Amino acid sequence: MQPVIIYLIFINCVTFLLFGLDKWLAMNNKWRISERKLLGFSFAGGTLGGILGMLVFRHKIKKTSFILSIIAILILQGIAYYFNVKPFDYY
Repeated sequence: MQPVIIYLIFINCVTFLLFGLDKWLAMNNKWRISERKLLGFSFAGGTLGGILGMLVFRHKIKKTSFILSIIAILILQGIAYYFNVKPFDYY
């Protein structure tokens, strides 16, 4: 398996677990994981894990600014992927 694939699987699993942990911490009135850290892990490649964490744990789904930040990260990653992987270089 390619190192990039291994990294993406790892970072998405960690991001998913961080969203679950933050939800648990919120429910138990404990110290929380900052939104900045959650968004940072999403930006580092864990967007799918973050989105799944939001849906599975029903965490941060009512916070519009957070949802817009996740969407912005997803768009930026899509643009970066598009310009990094050129579809016409396969001839």
